[in-house]
Amino acid sequence: MRRLLSGYAISYNIRHRRHGHLFQNRYKSIVCEEDSYFRQLVPYIHLNPLRAKLVDSLSELGRYPWRGHAVLMGKVKRQWQDDGYVLAWFGHKVGESRREYRQYMVEGISQGRRPDLVGGGLIRSQGGWSAVKTMRRLGIAQRGDERILGSGEFVESMMKQADEKVRCQFSSEEQVNRAVQLIERVCRQKQLSVEALQAGSRIREVARVRSQLAEKLVKEYGLSLAETARHLGVTTAAIANSLRRQEI
Repeated sequence: MRRLLSGYAISYNIRHRRHGHLFQNRYKSIVCEEDSYFRQLVPYIHLNPLRAKLVDSLSELGRYPWRGHAVLMGKVKRQWQDDGYVLAWFGHKVGESRREYRQYMVEGISQGRRPDLVGGGLIRSQGGWSAVKTMRRLGIAQRGDERILGSGEFVESMMKQADEKVRCQFSSEEQVNRAVQLIERVCRQKQLSVEALQAGSRIREVARVRSQLAEKLVKEYGLSLAETARHLGVTTAAIANSLRRQEI
């Protein structure tokens, strides 16, 4: 998601000749334990436009195009939205599920903002500080993590999976090595020396190869404009201009 938002912000700024942040805050995601929180989170998320006063009522929310509420209520069909999976958490039959889901929505309006559903951590996962104090008094140990909303057992499971995944990810050093290998491979294919590519030559064929590499390094390899410029021997502005021309 970070790469998606960063890539979009870069291309948007290039296209509209602007600079700086495009999104107000960094993207943040929380891993949630479905069994405990799914039925609460779906209505809570769908009620965001109502809490933000973008719509005035639940019926108006049913016509709001940027939420999946209308699909769950059967008013709109979208092939890409898996309403069946969501509705199955609220009942065994479609009609029953929709009634139960709508009741959750009604109850959610009166509950307002739910700090217990925003973010992870031990306090939120256990339902509040009083519950945590009771656990400590009884000598019950539960693991918590700010990135995870769920039981201690669930947190342990997620952390184990994350450790295994991290071992398979590329470090920043490995990312740079992959970029260098790409440049060398493309230069061999184009019968062009890396030195000539990085010398800032404006020869059409050299500039074309540099432009193709710039796009791949930024959009697929996730390198910053400055890092890409350093590897290709040009300025950051040159990389930005190259990407802008490709957007046209």
